[in-house]
Amino acid sequence: MLLPVSEKTVVFGIQLETQFIPAPAGQEHPVLVFLHEGLGCVRMWRDWPQRLCQQLGCAGWVYSRQGYGLSDAVADVRGPAQQSPDDHIRSGRLQPDYMHREAQLVLPELLDRWGIQKPVLIGHSDGGTIALLHAAHHDVHACITMAPHVMVEDMSIQAIQLAREAFEKGTLRERLQPFHADVDCAFWQWNDVWLSEGFRNFDIRDSLATVSAPMLALQGVDDPYGSMAQIDDIARHAPQTQRLKLAGCGHSPHRDQPLAVSQAIAGFLKNLKV
Repeated sequence: MLLPVSEKTVVFGIQLETQFIPAPAGQEHPVLVFLHEGLGCVRMWRDWPQRLCQQLGCAGWVYSRQGYGLSDAVADVRGPAQQSPDDHIRSGRLQPDYMHREAQLVLPELLDRWGIQKPVLIGHSDGGTIALLHAAHHDVHACITMAPHVMVEDMSIQAIQLAREAFEKGTLRERLQPFHADVDCAFWQWNDVWLSEGFRNFDIRDSLATVSAPMLALQGVDDPYGSMAQIDDIARHAPQTQRLKLAGCGHSPHRDQPLAVSQAIAGFLKNLKV
């Protein structure tokens, strides 16, 4: 198995932690691009992207969004939101459109730097939403979304409130700290925006009708952050979507049911001849 190559990629003056996973020799398959969850980063994927790329014979890219992992932190992450005049560099709190910005500004720039025209996007949670938003406006070979958020549910807010309590009073901060250079930045940028009043109206369902790429949507039956309505609504607006509802699975299908998820992705892509 070829070892991944870690590096930094500068986008709009921000250094982002990136990792390239080489493809086995002679393989010509599309590149997999992995998009992490709201508290994730390159290292929190562990070795699952590498193992999946090896299984499928694909190259892959993984990156940490600003404020996560070893990427540059966000200045004054709990302060007033500010954007640079060109709208590319931000400081302060995340705004409700943060996933739109990632999908439509940052990810296209990264793909251009990497020389990728039509990736296979694999997103988890917030990353799954970013994958959907990107696929709604750009050509992709396929979009694989695990535990995405297409609208805000009461159960999501309740779970995120519990995460705040665990960070402030429990062990969550300690458990996240090894993965993030600035653990407070990573946690608060995500938690503050999700619990903000403005985010309660977040809803991308209408935009899903413009996704033409094949899609696979996976959801754990025991996911505390979202119900089956999330992937059911994706399929309602984008009928080409294949759904997989996983028993005995929480918010992280690739960790809770890695074999089932890898097999589902392999079968989905094989049927597309990818």
